[in-house]
Amino acid sequence: MLAVLTLLVAVSLIGLPYYLLPAGARLRSEFHPWLKPSGYIGQSAGILAFALFVFLWLYPLRKKFRALAFTGALNRWLDVHIFAGIVIPLLGAIHASWDFDGLIGIGYFAMVVVSLSGMVGKYLYLHIPRSRSGLELSLSEAQERQQALVLHLAKTLAISPDAVKSAMDSAAITPSGRSLPRAVLGLISSDIARWKVARTLRRQWRKECRLDKASVNEAVRLARRQMALAQQVRMLNITNRLFRYWHVAHRPVSITAMVVIVIHVAVVVSLGVTWLW
Repeated sequence: MLAVLTLLVAVSLIGLPYYLLPAGARLRSEFHPWLKPSGYIGQSAGILAFALFVFLWLYPLRKKFRALAFTGALNRWLDVHIFAGIVIPLLGAIHASWDFDGLIGIGYFAMVVVSLSGMVGKYLYLHIPRSRSGLELSLSEAQERQQALVLHLAKTLAISPDAVKSAMDSAAITPSGRSLPRAVLGLISSDIARWKVARTLRRQWRKECRLDKASVNEAVRLARRQMALAQQVRMLNITNRLFRYWHVAHRPVSITAMVVIVIHVAVVVSLGVTWLW
């Protein structure tokens, strides 16, 4: 993903002198055949952006129909889904020559909102306990995994499970109240608390336990997993409620972006404004 983003940023920087020109002056630029919306690079970026945008709609189908499990695990699909959501606004900007007037401006704004909303969705998704395949765990399954991690960590450190639980209790933050802002702040506060506790435990175990550096790193890794799972179990109802609200907001914007982009593509193809034919 980093390589693709680097390439798109590089194209934008190389074309910056062209993008900064007024519309009339662009016609005389040597970059115009390449970077105009119907140019070699501009049009190619638009085609790729449209293809990826269509691909975004395959992820909900993969989630809904279990018969599509042969196409890959849900978490892998989500990774590609998020990658596409991040790349599409950059591709769209290059296709539009970084000029967002008229209908395409509405579509581009909707795409950016969808991309940012997707990042929020990923954050919430990571706070719901799941198996390696991406399927959501039940509360009892998550609690069993949490207990197994505690026992594994206790064995690694040669201390009692109660001592392990006590060492990580300070990361247990649950938001008070039922309002959405309190729920979001609770999630963020809990994430910060887990990070601080993990740092403290690394120093403590390195000093008090007779373990080599690799063993301490493994213990901290297990501790982070245990604290994350404990948070997911503790805040499962809150996270699911936030996730439902997120879906309500995310879908209309996604549909709006899709409609505008399909109209744009249909108009461009009907007018023949392309170097492909």
